[in-house]
Amino acid sequence: MTKSLLIRGGRIIDPSQGIDKIGSLLITEGKISRLEETITPQPDQDVLHVEGLIVCPGFIDLHCHLRQPGFEEKETIATGTQAAARGGFTTVCCMPNTNPPLDNESMINYVKAVAAQEGVVRVLPIGSVTRGSGGDEMVDMGELEIAGVIAYSDDGEPVRNPLIMRQALDYSCAFGLPVIDHCENKTLSEGGQVNEGIVSLELGLRGIPAAAEETIVQRDLALARQTGGHVHVAHVSTEGSAELIRRAKEQGIKVTAEVTPHHLTLTEEVALGFNTYAKVNPPLRTKQDTVALLKGLNDGVIDIVATDHAPHTTADKDCEFTQAAFGISGFETALGSLAGLIFNSDLSLNTLIAALTIGPARIIGYEKLGTLEVGAPADITIFDLHKEWVVDTNQFASKGKNTPLAGTTLKGKVMATIFSGRPVYMDDDMKIETRENDG
Repeated sequence: MTKSLLIRGGRIIDPSQGIDKIGSLLITEGKISRLEETITPQPDQDVLHVEGLIVCPGFIDLHCHLRQPGFEEKETIATGTQAAARGGFTTVCCMPNTNPPLDNESMINYVKAVAAQEGVVRVLPIGSVTRGSGGDEMVDMGELEIAGVIAYSDDGEPVRNPLIMRQALDYSCAFGLPVIDHCENKTLSEGGQVNEGIVSLELGLRGIPAAAEETIVQRDLALARQTGGHVHVAHVSTEGSAELIRRAKEQGIKVTAEVTPHHLTLTEEVALGFNTYAKVNPPLRTKQDTVALLKGLNDGVIDIVATDHAPHTTADKDCEFTQAAFGISGFETALGSLAGLIFNSDLSLNTLIAALTIGPARIIGYEKLGTLEVGAPADITIFDLHKEWVVDTNQFASKGKNTPLAGTTLKGKVMATIFSGRPVYMDDDMKIETRENDG
């Protein structure tokens, strides 16, 4: 029998239950067994003292790239989940644009098997919408649903053919799963490197206009209205997209949306000097866009925060800007970058935690994962909102060192991550007090 673990004296925040108070949590056999203001330690319980720290449900990332199979030089399920644990994530949903793609039952089973053997947190696979993510032929969505996917997406590529997107939304209704769309009109974005605007002009690079995103958002909202299907808009980056989603929700269209930490906190100017580590798709936009995205998150128009963790090798980024890969490694800096929004009064702590926990849990229908309810899996994130630390990519667990935040000082750090009752990451300052039963 596994010893119980008492997490004692922290500020417990659980938006799913409306809890925000000082208290203690008891974990027994991998589940939460008690949540009370005071729990007296027993001789057979280990104790983790967390006075002054935040204790909340484990973070859930609805959008990440673990790269395995096919791109293990960029990331593996093992290294990716270790990085996720350092970032406070206990559940990650991996996109299917691997090689081969996750477009059939055997590939889904492969990811699940490797995750069970080598992963340190929960991995939930997302299946492709089209075979090979090529956009031409729909997958067997029923086969993938039985295999255990939590959504469908061709992320990295849009579903170019609106007829296929309509069919996907139609069929997905039967399974109650969302279709996650990478909204990009390739005709408008082709050859684009950064946001179309002042920075693209200054760098002499082809820009990616806001319309490249917004035209597909508009298309897919219309298809969701027609079919009744659930469309989830990935990595929203523009003010116009946020407004389209706002209007769709007012009309009762079944739409949810996510925003990344980098689109909330960084703007196109970071790419100046041909900084390839700021090259991401969709691109970093303007201050006006970030303000609109923050408003959308605060208003509930944008439902969740997702990292779009996209690890790359050094060679992928240390090259000419036009040759560099799109993507930012996001697991390990997510909380630190987002905490700045709290200190600037742009976002409340409870809203942020909800967007990282119960929000994504509800979208994928796993509400027991976004809560500290008694009986729920003991997936817990513990963090120090005020601890400052310097981003040192040499210390990353991820193979992907590609972040524009390297060398910057962030405030807000994950101190411990507990998955199914077992600590999978502990900061050096954290120690579990082991107690012996003298009886």
